[in-house]
Amino acid sequence: MYVCFLSVIAVRCSSVEQKIYVELNSTVPCVRLLNATHQIGCQSSISGDTGVLHVLETEADLDWILSTGPHPPYMVVMEAAFFTRSTMVKMKNSSRVAGVAVIKSNTGPTEGFSPHTSCPNQNTGVYTEHYGPELANCNNTVWNPLGNGLSYEDFAFPIFSLKDDNQTQVIRKCYEDHNMRMNGSAPQYPLCAMQLFSHMHAVTDTVTCMRRTDLQNSFSINPEKLCDPLSDFNVWTSIRPLNNSIKGHKENESVVIAAARLDGRSFFWDIAPSAEGTVSSIVTLLAAAQALYPVALEAPPQRNIFFTFFQGEAFDYIGSSRMVYDMENSKFVIDLDNVHSLLEIGQIGLRNGQSLWMHSDPVSRKNTTVNKQVANLVANIKSVASSLNLSLNEPSATQALPPSSFQRFLRVRPVPGLVLADHQASFTNRYYESLYDTATYLNVTYPSDLSPEQQLEYETEAAKSLTQVATLVARSIYKQAGGEDRFLNNITADTKTVAKLLYGFLIMSNNSWFSSLLPPEALGRGSILGLVITHIINTLTGKTLSLLCFLFQLYSYSWVSGPVSVNGTTDPYCVRSSVHLSKALSPAFELTDYGSREYSTWTESRWKTIRARIFLVASPQLEMMTLGVGVAVLLVSLVVTYFISSKAELLFSATREPPNTTY
Repeated sequence: MYVCFLSVIAVRCSSVEQKIYVELNSTVPCVRLLNATHQIGCQSSISGDTGVLHVLETEADLDWILSTGPHPPYMVVMEAAFFTRSTMVKMKNSSRVAGVAVIKSNTGPTEGFSPHTSCPNQNTGVYTEHYGPELANCNNTVWNPLGNGLSYEDFAFPIFSLKDDNQTQVIRKCYEDHNMRMNGSAPQYPLCAMQLFSHMHAVTDTVTCMRRTDLQNSFSINPEKLCDPLSDFNVWTSIRPLNNSIKGHKENESVVIAAARLDGRSFFWDIAPSAEGTVSSIVTLLAAAQALYPVALEAPPQRNIFFTFFQGEAFDYIGSSRMVYDMENSKFVIDLDNVHSLLEIGQIGLRNGQSLWMHSDPVSRKNTTVNKQVANLVANIKSVASSLNLSLNEPSATQALPPSSFQRFLRVRPVPGLVLADHQASFTNRYYESLYDTATYLNVTYPSDLSPEQQLEYETEAAKSLTQVATLVARSIYKQAGGEDRFLNNITADTKTVAKLLYGFLIMSNNSWFSSLLPPEALGRGSILGLVITHIINTLTGKTLSLLCFLFQLYSYSWVSGPVSVNGTTDPYCVRSSVHLSKALSPAFELTDYGSREYSTWTESRWKTIRARIFLVASPQLEMMTLGVGVAVLLVSLVVTYFISSKAELLFSATREPPNTTY
C-alpha cells in the first residue's frame, strides 16, 4: 500500500513538472578544464542558473541585456554570428547575465572564427628560451592569427550550444509570445525563462583538484573524483611487426615514422568536427598505409615504416609527449635510437591545387648531419612529387616549425623530419579548432539526389585531392625507408577508400562500411575514434584469416562484422594485423607532477547533471503575494488546529447513557 502511494505521488509530481517545464534535449555544454596554473571553461551554480530569456539579434538587444532591460539576470540566446570574443567578454564582466545559449550554425562567419589561441601549444613546444628563443611564442610566425583565445577564458555562468531544430523554434516562440518588446516598452509578466544546469566539481587548477581527489581516496569511505586527466590511446602499426612484449631498443632496427594527430576541439564539449584540422591528415595517412602495405610486403624496404596516430595533441601534445617519454625510458616497443626520420602530416585539406609546404626545424638543421638527412628527405619527396605533377616548396630557412607532434621529439633530440602542410606560414584554416571546421568547409559535399549509400561511394573533389597527397606520402616514405624506385608506381592510394573515410568521419559514422569494419560487440556503441581507427587500419593493412582469432605479441587478431548480405545478416571474419594501442596519458600524471611545466597537465572536471529547460516565471510581486497567502493559510491552519486540539474533549465527546443493569 505504502509503495503504491509513493508511486502515485511520483507520477503526479512528474506530470506537474512536465506541465511547468519544457526540457531541451539537443544541447551541448561548455565544461571546465584545468591545468597546472588555472581553470578555463564554464559552469553553473549547484542548483542551476535561471534568467529571463532574451534573444540577441542586434546591438540594441545587447544594450538591453547589459544596461537597460528591467528584468535581469538574462539568459541570452544568440545566433552564432554574435558569438564573438568582444560580446562574450562584455557578458563575462556583467552581473546581468545568467547564462548563454548559442544556436549552432552550419556555416561560419566569412571572416573566420577560431576560439583557440593565436600561438597553439606555445608553452609545450620545442621553442623556449634555451632552444631557438627568437622563435619562441610565435615571435617569428603567428600561426593562427584569427585565434581569439575564447576557449581559454573562464566563465562563471553556463554556456550551451543549441541545434537549430524544432526545440530552437519552441524557444523563439516562447520569447516572442512573452518577452518581445512592444513599441520599445518592457514586456509584462509572466515571462519566458531558461534554466541551465552544468555545475562542475573541480575548481582552481589541476594541482588543487588532484590533491583534493587524493585526500578523498585516502580518508573517505566513498571517495568521489573531482576531475580526470585528459587521456586516451595512441594507435600505431608497422610494416614489419614489432614484438610489443619486449620494450626498449631493438637491435638492427631503423624506423621511418609517419605521423598524424587524432584529436580536435572546439569551445563546446564533444563538438569537434576538425575537418581540415585533423580529419584531412588522418584520412591521408590511412590511405597511404593501405597503398603502401602490399608493396612493402612484396618488396620490403631496408628500414621499417612506423605509422602512428597521436591522441590529445590539442592539449599540449599529450599523445606524442607520452610516446617520447616511453621511448626515453624503455617503456615502448622501440626507443629514440631506432628512429631514423619522421614525416608528419599536418593540415592538408585546403590545398585546392596549390603547393604543399615542407616545414623543418631551422635550429636542428644547424647540425650538419641532421641538415644532410633532412635535405635527403626533402629530395625524396620532391622527386616523387614531380612524377605526380604536385607542387612542393619549402618556407624560409629561418621559419619555425608549425605546431606539431614532431616538436615533442625535437625537445629530446634532433630527429631529422618534416611537417607536410597546405600553408606556407599562417594557417590557411580560418576555423582552426572551432565548430565551423566542417565537411562543407573542406568541400566534402554531395549532390542532393544521392542516397546515404550512394554518398558513401561518391568521390568528392576533396577525396580526389587527398588521394593525390596520400599517394605522395606513401611513395615518399617508402623511398625514405630505402625502397627501390622501380616499385614506386605500384603504390597508389585508392580514391574510393578516401571518399568512404571522409564520409564516415565527417558525415555519418553509422554507415554500412564502418559497421563492417567493427567487431560485432562494438556495433551500436557509437563512434569511438580510437576504436574505429584501429579497426580501419586492421582492415586496410591486415590479412584476412579463416581460423580462430587469438592474441600474440607480434600481431593483433580481431573479429570484424563484415559486410551486410542481401538477407540482412553479416559474415564476421578474423583479421591479423600489427596494429597496437599505447597510452596517451601525460607523463605528468605518471610522475604525479601535477604542476609540471614540461608535460601537459590538463584535466577535465566531473559533473553530475547537464540539463536545460524553459518555463514561464511570474512577477516577483505575484510570487511574494503567493508566498504571503501560503504563509497566512499556514498560520490560520495552525491556529485552527491548536483550537480544535485544545477543545477536543468537548468537541468530540459523546453523551453517555447509564447502562441498564439487571440483577
